Amino acid sequence: MTDQVASFAEIRQQFDTYIGDIVYATMTTVDPKGRPRARVLIPVWETVDGAPLGWLATYRTPVKAAHLAGNPHTTFSYWTPKQNAVSVDAVATWVDDPATKQHVWDLYERTSPKGAGYDLGNFWRGGPADPELHVLRLEPWRVQVIRGTDLHSRIWRAPDPPGGR
Repeated sequence: MTDQVASFAEIRQQFDTYIGDIVYATMTTVDPKGRPRARVLIPVWETVDGAPLGWLATYRTPVKAAHLAGNPHTTFSYWTPKQNAVSVDAVATWVDDPATKQHVWDLYERTSPKGAGYDLGNFWRGGPADPELHVLRLEPWRVQVIRGTDLHSRIWRAPDPPGGR
């Protein structure tokens, strides 16, 4: 059974709980020929003006950068053996300003949602100003949470999705 929800607030607690439990997400992008590529990463999420907003501290690898330059749409999939799952369809944008990098650094430190962050200093020893640290802003246009006990699914859609539907 699948329900559409009118606001992200209706699924936020379940979203935060599942992501905090699962932590690792599979990020999928596509190349210019439409072939998918997946990698496992740890984005962090916050709620801004009632909508989810994600951030990914990452390396700007040639493949990831090329895929997102050709098509900024990406999906993050979370799954646990309990069969709980979260799927986030988003538009990804590189953000390089120092204030945003500091904000993202702080979000990872606070582990938002609880349990999903980590110490970015383990990878970027130069702190938020490290030239190897890159940040992706993730603007979801669709979020689905699935409860494993009965496979009940709830879907939120952005009223004005970034990049269209």
